[in-house]
Amino acid sequence: MLKILFYDTKSYDEESFEEKRKAYPQVQIDYLKPALGPNTARLAKGYDGVCAFVNCDVGTKTMEILHERGIRLILMRCAGFNNVDISMAKECGIRVLRVPGYSPEAVAEHAMGLALAANRRIHKAYVRVRENDFSLSGMLGFNFHEKTAGIVGTGRIGAAMARLCHGFGMKVLAYDQYHNPALDFVSYVTLEELLSQSDLLSLHCPLTDETYHLINRETIRRMKDGVVLVNTSRGGLVKTEDLIEGIRARKFFAVGLDVYEEEKKNVYEDRSDEILESSVTARLLSFPNVLITSHQGFFTQEALGAISETTLGNAMAFARGEETGNEVK
Repeated sequence: MLKILFYDTKSYDEESFEEKRKAYPQVQIDYLKPALGPNTARLAKGYDGVCAFVNCDVGTKTMEILHERGIRLILMRCAGFNNVDISMAKECGIRVLRVPGYSPEAVAEHAMGLALAANRRIHKAYVRVRENDFSLSGMLGFNFHEKTAGIVGTGRIGAAMARLCHGFGMKVLAYDQYHNPALDFVSYVTLEELLSQSDLLSLHCPLTDETYHLINRETIRRMKDGVVLVNTSRGGLVKTEDLIEGIRARKFFAVGLDVYEEEKKNVYEDRSDEILESSVTARLLSFPNVLITSHQGFFTQEALGAISETTLGNAMAFARGEETGNEVK
């Protein structure tokens, strides 16, 4: 029996994993509501592995404590792993397995939804009509048809977004170190060209040392005036202070964010009765052309099922000493 301690559990996580676990009787899962971090890592004693999510702290201190508690496996039920100290995991002999792809279409469709809603001010219209205000002032958008979409990163999610944009009748530009040959309708260009020509700019790249604050004062300056910016990837790709400066300077027609810097304590939590420590969210939401959602790009039935299936498959591969291609190295 492989014993896994599951951190940061929500009801939908448990329901999805328990449904899929019927096919994996060799895996025992215990669920905790708190996220994984130095204070909660101590609870993992007696388990073979732990399962964590994007907002968990799997840094150096956490890794050391997990190692002391005899943990040999970390299952990340997500694609990203920038919150994991991989070098320390190697030093401790702990394998880290992730879910590199679950439903690219889920995230891409959410990105397009953000772009459309922010452009046409649907979030404002919803609130306004509920108050019996049917005026159209401040609601004017523009057609995406025959405009230019710029996709930064054409992995599985970026490719799905590119196909959506193409379906809208947009010209699609892309910037990526690796060109996707399946996207024969996409023109790969330099970042400079993409920024200066795109009417819609959508971010779909991982957070690395090279991409950290990719969107900053300088790159914003190079953008086309009146651009729609969408980020469903990682908050650290965008330097928030510079974004706010650009919004105030009316550089952006609209901004749609499913992720943003300093979101960590907010992710998947109901904080409606609390005073938020950071004013970043409030400052962003004060702009009528900004729409923010709660890191929910992945949140579809299909994606949850795929995440559960792949994570449990990773656990069994570890138990059998097999390679899956999902190991973080």
